[in-house]
Amino acid sequence: MSPELNQLRLEQLQAKLSAYADLAKRQVPPRGWLKLIREALGRTQRQQAQRLGISGPTLHKSEQSEADERITLGQLRKLADGLDCELVYALVPRRPLTEVVQEQARAIAREEVAGVAHTMGLEDQRPGAEIVGRQVERRTEELLCGRWSD
Repeated sequence: MSPELNQLRLEQLQAKLSAYADLAKRQVPPRGWLKLIREALGRTQRQQAQRLGISGPTLHKSEQSEADERITLGQLRKLADGLDCELVYALVPRRPLTEVVQEQARAIAREEVAGVAHTMGLEDQRPGAEIVGRQVERRTEELLCGRWSD
């Protein structure tokens, strides 16, 4: 994949994910969304279980599993549907993905340039910090312009 396409895909994904950034900061209710919404709708566990065609104890276990973060996505989707809700699933990066990719490229470049500088130092030809810094930046740009999977 070309570097331009990589960058475009990264920027497009980042734009899509930014819509979820505020959601990622919100806390899940201590008793879970399923129970909170069911109670807000004025339904008892028994009533909701009947709507779903499951037993009351099964619904109780499911609500508890969600609150304990042990529920499967499939089960959560089915229970959300029974509440006339959509399950929205997303992974929201803590930092912009472009920043993460640049940081990874810079770390690789530093490691490569440091290895060369060390070898040159053994031969009494160690370059100065300014030259090493420029080489790191140059190598970082090369990495970002190349195949990212490499």
